[in-house]
Amino acid sequence: MKTFKLKTLALAAALPAALVAGPAIAHDHAAKAAPAMPAATYAPITEAEVLAAQQAWGNALVAIATEYDTKGFAAAKKLAEQVVDGAYGYQMGPVLFKPTLAAAPQTFRTDREGAIAYFVGGNDRYKGDTGFAIKGWRAFEIDNAGILLKGNSATSMGNVTVIDAKGNRTTVDKTWGYVRGPDGKLRIVLHHSSLPYKAG
Repeated sequence: MKTFKLKTLALAAALPAALVAGPAIAHDHAAKAAPAMPAATYAPITEAEVLAAQQAWGNALVAIATEYDTKGFAAAKKLAEQVVDGAYGYQMGPVLFKPTLAAAPQTFRTDREGAIAYFVGGNDRYKGDTGFAIKGWRAFEIDNAGILLKGNSATSMGNVTVIDAKGNRTTVDKTWGYVRGPDGKLRIVLHHSSLPYKAG
């Protein structure tokens, strides 16, 4: 896997020192250490953060499938809603989400409802969705072709393989785009997935 960093002016260098420097804190030796502060929204995204976000996405997919198999649709949908809210940037605006198995006129899912429908189905507005995340997935593998880092945004491209309880493997071509959210955590704002092309 290759990781690329685009040359760009460090944002911190362009900001007034007062904005970059942390506030002065009076020392209270009796007080406990303050919890770690989240990364600022303009802090550069690292390769380690991208890899962690990818692993979290895969773990969430397996968790939704397991929740469905053990507790049913309502529990799986509730978990899927939590996953979408935590991993994607719909609370920041539209997300460019193109699922693997989506057809016109609903190929692109720029809103939260469309994403949840794709993952678990059960939405009359998206009758073609049968719930990709509830297909019995038990493991996953991610093989990045490359990761592009540019300040507080990042893009990854490669293959994601999902494996069901019987060992059947499904591989897709996957591109994710990330930005840092208001809480300092990475949010997916671009998700393109497609089946690999096979020459005739």
